[in-house]
Parts: sequence; C-alpha cells; structure tokens
Amino acid sequence: MDSKQQFLDKSSEAKEIFLPHLSTDPVIFGFDNNELKVLLLKMNYRKQWMLPGGYIKRDEDLDEAIVRLLKERAGVTVSYLEEFGVFGKKNRSEFYFEDFDETLFQKQRFITIGFYALYNATKLHPVADEMSETCEWIYLSELPEIELAMDHREIIEKALLTLREKISIKPIGFNLLPEKFTLPELQKLYEAILGKELNRGNFYRKIKNLGILRKLDEQRRGGAYKAPDLYSFDEENYTKALENGLNNW
Repeated sequence: MDSKQQFLDKSSEAKEIFLPHLSTDPVIFGFDNNELKVLLLKMNYRKQWMLPGGYIKRDEDLDEAIVRLLKERAGVTVSYLEEFGVFGKKNRSEFYFEDFDETLFQKQRFITIGFYALYNATKLHPVADEMSETCEWIYLSELPEIELAMDHREIIEKALLTLREKISIKPIGFNLLPEKFTLPELQKLYEAILGKELNRGNFYRKIKNLGILRKLDEQRRGGAYKAPDLYSFDEENYTKALENGLNNW
C-alpha cells in the first residue's frame, strides 16, 4: 500500500479512537559496545526515523498508552518508564504532514509527552509495525548522520540531558548492563551517559560506597591481563536507592 494512503486510511478511524492534540513519545536507551543507543522506527512515509510513539486512546491512562504503543509499534515490552518533558511547539509536525490537507487527524497540532526508559538491548527484539519499514537500535553517535522526523532529535537530546541529571541522584545500570559485569564495564556506562572520562579510583570508591553492588566469587575470564572481579546489583538496595535517591554519591 502507498505510504501516504496508509495515513489517509487511518485518519478517520483515529478521530474516533484517540484523544485529539495529545501524543506521547518514549525514548528507549540501550547500551552496547561501550556506547548508548536509542530505539527508532524508520517510517514508510518520507523514510525518516522517529521515536516509537503515537496517540492516546480516549479510554486509557497515559501509562497504559505508552506500554501499548511500544508493543504495537516496536513489538517490545518495558517495565519502567519515567516522564521527562512536554514538547509543544506550534509547528513541530507541520512539515512532516505538508502533503496532506488540514482534515488529516495526524496533521492537527499535537503536544507530546516524553518518557524515557533504560533497557538491556540484548533482551529487546524490536519488530516494526505496518507503518514502518524497520525498527532498530541506533547508536547516539550515528544520529547526526540520519534524518529524524519532526522534533524527535530535540526530544532525544532532552532525554539524554535528563538522564545525565538523574545519574547523580539515582542508580543507573540495572536495566542496561548484563546480570554480571565488571567495574570497568560499569564505569564505561557512566562515561557514555555523561559524555566524559571519569577518574577510575574515584569512581570505584564512590560506586562501592553506594551499597548497590554485590561482589561475586568469580572473575571475567579471557583477557590478556588479570581477570577482573565480577559484580551484580543488590536488587533490594538498588530499589531503595531508586525510591529514595543516593546519599553518598
């Protein structure tokens, strides 16, 4: 089916099902090869990349809408999302739908609510919906080279800034790292989020003082140097730190 016709066919149905003027866009971060990446769809229409968001049904809560959209649009399920911003520039989607007249539901002015989530990319297996050509993890370093729809680049940048702010008051890593990891791997995650190198000694001391790690009786084998110790998160203490914040960072 023609990609433009897809929007036309869904427009009248959307008017009956969804709330007008309100949408939501989740930014799902993953971590791989010491680098952050984000889950994106490449749409059939215009071939631009965008976040796997959409519209809110008239009879559902906002949190329910996010879970549904991620399942429908990307075939993934996430358990924890956090709101981080509202985006409402008057012309934020004007260019994207310029080929349509003003009666198109999707062309109306929409204010979107941004959510972010952290997830182990190896556990998510995205599947594109019928409106999309593909759904993939894209490294943040690749974003300058691709065309993002509407204001989704701004939304991703704000989500990353929020994550950088949260890292000083909330624990990071539980949903991004494998179950067992080394301290250098955890440090690489923090450096990827903050966009800068950290002093190893200071980082190790601070992270251990938080009480959210459990040292395991095993090492990472296979390297040329001394095998580093493996750690896992103490889930109970980690959950408390999520709820109450960090006191020793």
